[in-house]
Amino acid sequence: QVQLVESGGGLVQTGGSLKVSCVASGSTFSINALGWYRQAPGKQRELVARMFRSGTTIYGDFVKGRFTVSRRNAENTVDLQMNSLTPEDTAVYYCNALADLGYDYEYWGQGTQVIVSS
Repeated sequence: QVQLVESGGGLVQTGGSLKVSCVASGSTFSINALGWYRQAPGKQRELVARMFRSGTTIYGDFVKGRFTVSRRNAENTVDLQMNSLTPEDTAVYYCNALADLGYDYEYWGQGTQVIVSS
């Protein structure tokens, strides 16, 4: 089992920056990738960023260089630095862990709200 706890969401103005963090605990040795998804009201959950144990990183197309994901391996933490935020970035941001249990299994955090005001 892996537990994920997010922090750092909140309210920010258009053009501002915000960082969200996620701490993983439990069977962290099984984690192959840590990252973030988001879900806006009435929309499907979408990938924001994912960083694999190998160091490979992928981002959602909408990121366009504004967000940076990083890992602090010793602390089992993944951070998402978000810059140049717009109201379209308003969503609940979920931490995600992709684990190898002999098959791929995804764990989710409870989510943290990010609101970007215009």
